[in-house]
Amino acid sequence: MARRLPPLKSLKVFEAAARHLSFTRAAEELFVTQAAVSHQVKALEEFLGLKLFRRRNRSLLLTEEGQSYFLDIKDIFTSLSEATDKVLERSEKGSLTISLQPSFAIQWLVPRLADFNAQEPDIDVRIKAVDMDDSSLTDDVDVAIYYGRGNWPGLRADKLYQEYLIPVCAPRLLDSHKPLNSLSDLAGHTLLHDTSRKDWKQFVREHRLNHINVNYGPIFSHSTMVLQAAVHGQGIALGNNVLAQPDIEAGRLISPFDEVLVSKNAFYVVCHEKQADVGRIATFRDWMLSIAASEGDPSIGQH
Repeated sequence: MARRLPPLKSLKVFEAAARHLSFTRAAEELFVTQAAVSHQVKALEEFLGLKLFRRRNRSLLLTEEGQSYFLDIKDIFTSLSEATDKVLERSEKGSLTISLQPSFAIQWLVPRLADFNAQEPDIDVRIKAVDMDDSSLTDDVDVAIYYGRGNWPGLRADKLYQEYLIPVCAPRLLDSHKPLNSLSDLAGHTLLHDTSRKDWKQFVREHRLNHINVNYGPIFSHSTMVLQAAVHGQGIALGNNVLAQPDIEAGRLISPFDEVLVSKNAFYVVCHEKQADVGRIATFRDWMLSIAASEGDPSIGQH
């Protein structure tokens, strides 16, 4: 047998009006007009086939039926409120799945996770590594790190770091018989390429290094691979400022020049718009944005 339920919107309005014994105060609480309150109460009265309120001397009173009905439903509203508080509290705990590219996970997120775990021990972080082309925010993912220009309709995207591409190499290359005193010296070294040769092509074009042929040198499918090749002295990479930072800080890589290539891309923390400010998702977003703000743009100016 189907349940016989009153119009729930009208029921909510009635509960507020009966609690305050005022259409005006109910309207203020619900952010609607007094006329809207009156309309919803009338709709509920028509559904029930009885009067719920009566006016006397400019005051609002419940009828006997209205008083009885209010006493019955107010506990239901209290239970609903308590249940909602509980589920919201649970949403601040539990597991949190983060989708991101392996390179960003290895070079940036994983080294910093201990800080988040110490601050939020009740949140169980789960890392889901995806390829660059597999960046959709699927149902099993709470937060993602996207790389691009920030235009993803329907999603909340907050910038973490602007991308800069910087020439990096192993320190021992400075001691080799091939000089690295200026950008023109790049012509005597192997250039390492990340995914394609387009970044080095743009770099030499912007810095007017017409004598340098960038159509040679190995190509690696992942950023971490090209950085590791540079660490092992195999050539000079055009490294992403964020991903190269750990190796620069550890002294495994150096940036021999001041020149950089400013990219149009950036790293963003991304989630569904409706979930951005709720529970554990908001907690993780706030933590990431706080870390990024405190660190500023990595690698820039460090040589």
